[in-house]
Amino acid sequence: MNAPTRINSALSVRDQFPAIAGWHYLDSAATAQKPQAVIDAITQAYARDYATVHRGVYERSATMTDAYEASRAAGAKLIGGQPNELVFTRGATEAINLVAHTLPKDGRNRILLSQLEHHSNIVPWQLAGYEIDAVPLTPDGQIDLDAAHAMLTERHRVVAFAHISNVLGSILDAKRAAAIAHSKGALLLLDGCQAVPRLSVDVAAIGADFYAFSAHKLYGPTGIGCLWGRSELLASMPPWQGGGAMIDKVAFDASTFLDPPARFEAGTPHIVGAVGLHAAVNWVEQLSLDAIHAHECALVAEARDALRAIPGVTIYGPEDSAGIVSFNVDGVHPHDTATILDDGGVAVRAGHHCAQPLMRWLGVEATARASFAAHSDSSDIAELVKGIGQVRRIFAK
Repeated sequence: MNAPTRINSALSVRDQFPAIAGWHYLDSAATAQKPQAVIDAITQAYARDYATVHRGVYERSATMTDAYEASRAAGAKLIGGQPNELVFTRGATEAINLVAHTLPKDGRNRILLSQLEHHSNIVPWQLAGYEIDAVPLTPDGQIDLDAAHAMLTERHRVVAFAHISNVLGSILDAKRAAAIAHSKGALLLLDGCQAVPRLSVDVAAIGADFYAFSAHKLYGPTGIGCLWGRSELLASMPPWQGGGAMIDKVAFDASTFLDPPARFEAGTPHIVGAVGLHAAVNWVEQLSLDAIHAHECALVAEARDALRAIPGVTIYGPEDSAGIVSFNVDGVHPHDTATILDDGGVAVRAGHHCAQPLMRWLGVEATARASFAAHSDSSDIAELVKGIGQVRRIFAK
């Protein structure tokens, strides 16, 4: 076997992340650490710049309103959309719930999902009364789009797939998925939580109808996310929460509502979260998502080679997985693996990763998962391998 290529902080950004000094953080698929630029933007927004938005006529409120709407524009531009198509939510979970509960079904109550979906792209549809058909996976863990094409009927209102699997790192052929959905008059919603931090996304080129992502996986703050939707679709959807900021006129007998995206943003929004999101978008764009993706792909290749060389380690997912490597050590529960790795300063996720149907497809209860980011480098992989060696020594029989 050829020696794997080692990646020594190719993006040179590790020192921009104060929280990971002396730590090997390999759980970015759960939540990304924050670069200093994002931390500074949030601190300044709460300190020197803070005011409410869309309400005050005083200067600081107007300035903060401009910053809030600039974040909307930046988030939309990041994925190839327009500002009036981007709704701020608490995260991708709320974004998917919003669509599930407000999209007119037009007489169709079925949805096509896949075996690898996150619970946040399963449960909302169940609660909204959709009947689910689940597309199988290919042997290496890709969504089987040939099967999806065969399974789709005119009764399906929506096709909803993860753009990148949060467990396997497999990348969907999103453009083909859109063509399949539209061939039967269905809409395509993409869960972009794992894709937006590591791929250049263009919703128009894909042909998507809805796209959801969360700021905290994009090096931004928790508590804010985005739903992009085609403007005519958003216009067809009623509000799903009521309160201030989303109304046109209110009377006791009836109320009228603003056009999207405002009609979906009831109440005082996560103002500083939006500022932090904008800072995160600026940060990844300065690096370039293409550079981040290339960096993570090289790390994944190195990690898979290193793990493959360890006896008793099973690796899941395709060889070209994006930024994520799930694995198990024979005879060891993933929680034990993660605990021992933590003792050595390596943080990985262990469990079902909010993807229990996928665990059943894999034939396991759980996996350990190492996920990379712009700040990751070969030292993280070296310590991961060292930690797995300790796992095997402790559980040697």
